[in-house]
Amino acid sequence: MTGRADPGTDTDVLDAAFAETVRRTGASIGALYLLAPDERLLSLVAVCGVPVEFAAPWARVPLASPAPVADAVRENRLVWIGSQEEMARSYPRTAMVLPYPLALAAAPVTGVRRWGTLLLMWPATRPSHMTPRERGNIRSSCGRLARLLEEAADQPGPAHPERPRAVPVGTGRRPAPTASAVADFVERLPGGSCALDLEGRFTYVSAGAVDLLGREAAHLLGTLPWQSLRWLDAPLYEDRYRAAVISREPVSFTACRPPDQWLDFHLYPDDSGISARILPSSAHEPSSPAAGRTVTAAESTRAGQLYQLTHLAAALTEVVGVQDVVDLVADQIMPAFGARGLVLSTADAGRLRITGHRGYASDTIARLDGLPLDTAFTPAGQTLATGIPAFFADVEEMRRDYPEAPPVSGNQAWAFLPLIISGRPVGICVLSYDAPHTFGAEERAVLTSLAGLIAQAVDRARLYDTKHELAHGLQQALLPHRLPTIDGLRVAARYLPATRGMDIGGDFYDLIRLGDTAAAAVIGDVQGHNVAAAALMGQVRTGVHAHATLGAPPDQVLRRTNRLLTDLDPDLFTSCLYTHLDLARRRVTLASAGHPPPILRLPDGATRPLDVPPGPLLGIDPDAAFPVTEIPLTEGMLLALYTDGLVEAPGVDLDDSITRLAHHLGEADDRDLHLLIDTVLSTSGTTGQRLDDIALLVLQETEMPGGGRPGTGSAR
Repeated sequence: MTGRADPGTDTDVLDAAFAETVRRTGASIGALYLLAPDERLLSLVAVCGVPVEFAAPWARVPLASPAPVADAVRENRLVWIGSQEEMARSYPRTAMVLPYPLALAAAPVTGVRRWGTLLLMWPATRPSHMTPRERGNIRSSCGRLARLLEEAADQPGPAHPERPRAVPVGTGRRPAPTASAVADFVERLPGGSCALDLEGRFTYVSAGAVDLLGREAAHLLGTLPWQSLRWLDAPLYEDRYRAAVISREPVSFTACRPPDQWLDFHLYPDDSGISARILPSSAHEPSSPAAGRTVTAAESTRAGQLYQLTHLAAALTEVVGVQDVVDLVADQIMPAFGARGLVLSTADAGRLRITGHRGYASDTIARLDGLPLDTAFTPAGQTLATGIPAFFADVEEMRRDYPEAPPVSGNQAWAFLPLIISGRPVGICVLSYDAPHTFGAEERAVLTSLAGLIAQAVDRARLYDTKHELAHGLQQALLPHRLPTIDGLRVAARYLPATRGMDIGGDFYDLIRLGDTAAAAVIGDVQGHNVAAAALMGQVRTGVHAHATLGAPPDQVLRRTNRLLTDLDPDLFTSCLYTHLDLARRRVTLASAGHPPPILRLPDGATRPLDVPPGPLLGIDPDAAFPVTEIPLTEGMLLALYTDGLVEAPGVDLDDSITRLAHHLGEADDRDLHLLIDTVLSTSGTTGQRLDDIALLVLQETEMPGGGRPGTGSAR
């Protein structure tokens, strides 16, 4: 009989290895993320060196987001950020919610498969570069974490806990002196002294601190300063504490104890907590306008919530389509506020149409979809009509206010947030809870603010989706719907738009039948990735097609198309490669207008770029000439035409990229040209973010139906 240890044992072993990595690397903060089963989301499962609440903005990180932890696992590389300035340049959204001097490394935890990411952070006092030995240590630690995860993979129990685990790092210091000796030392110091743990709670308060703070030690120990001392209940002071914990550097600030006593606070952090010195301040006079001012409810919003709001606001500005908005709200806003269900609806033709949802059964969504906007007996209709958010802490509160509203789910609490654009409600976001939930004033204020940001994001996303559908339709109309079937040729093609912009560009390809035994293959690239580029692409493709069908040779096809473009004067330049395949004479004739060379693959596997001397780009010189290159059409040869988006990359030599593409083509299986294209695209690293669009056209000489080849007679 075989068995495994208790699930908790595996968790303890993993946490111990995680803490040991943080300690051995000298990091002050560590976090361990694991990929969700669908590999679209990174979930924070363990954190050390800071309170779990500090990590709330990053508890759920979409794999596609521009964040160090996502880039590390997605690109399988160690991400190193040596300074706050580098963070602001490379990851502005992360820098917005980590405005502290620090260094950061994110490394992929990868074994037999991708598991997640290890995040490590250091104070800014460490060197801004990482040595090869340090990188090796981090990689080996990630390998160990991956092995532990693999050993526990078949264990029962949740791999992604509802709340990240707080893992102590341990300091390994020599035994501390006796408590009485420490107390005597501290009490002899002027002013006040106190100690806080990394969660921010008082663990020690001297007699001098009791006098200065105006509260007995019994009322302070175990509490957070901004809870037990209401005059410290402002985001500024909590933020100073956060800065000390995250940066591990001393921090000072001044606060006023009502009515007019100003105090200087000096925080000295390390891996075990914070020592604080409190001294009377002479820098402020009692007449200062801030003295004795009561902190309002709005001002007392937790600094953590403000960072959460800032982080989500930055994320909402980067979403593109409506589905992106839905995913962001579901993946980050729902967990941040403990919600279990989401319904996002927009007003359309007098009805509320559900745009996206999470946590609801399909039959429930079917009942909610399409409700009339004037449904005043439901909270959704009333919220949309008035533009005022509605919060219901439990079922009884809902029944009391809306007795006629039919129950449609087993939820126990709800937040109905109107989506308002320019004073006009355009939709509604509903967060639901599976247990009664009290919405405090601070939480209501944050949710209401988020609703405004969601509304703006939805409005932009709907406009983008409309433009995208229009652009996509234009792109599809300009590219060939299908390539013609030509005896003696096997053909496959693919177009991939750039991942930034309107999903449209100027790359094009075409295959033109020229009688029974000839064809022309064309590929080109119009400058730009917008509607103007696509429109010019259509004109270029039409011009090439027209001149080709009139029987013009390759150089004349390009000359006449070039003349057309210079007459149009579009202020956009075009590269083009025209290939004439004479299946009867067994010849291939090529002419290029500044286009990358095609790749030739022979039946024996030998693969190389063809030397095709290029002429100038189309649309520059009306009298330009285009050299002609001729090669034999050999049995089984394969020819690949492509645009520069497939081979150009920042910092990479173009010739090296073309040579690498030829290698990939030589290694790919050519029994199915569509699968060959899939292989080439995946090995070329074009399946993720693309800065340019890509067109790829592959042709292979083959036997005609019934045997034989054009111009050779029967082979049997």
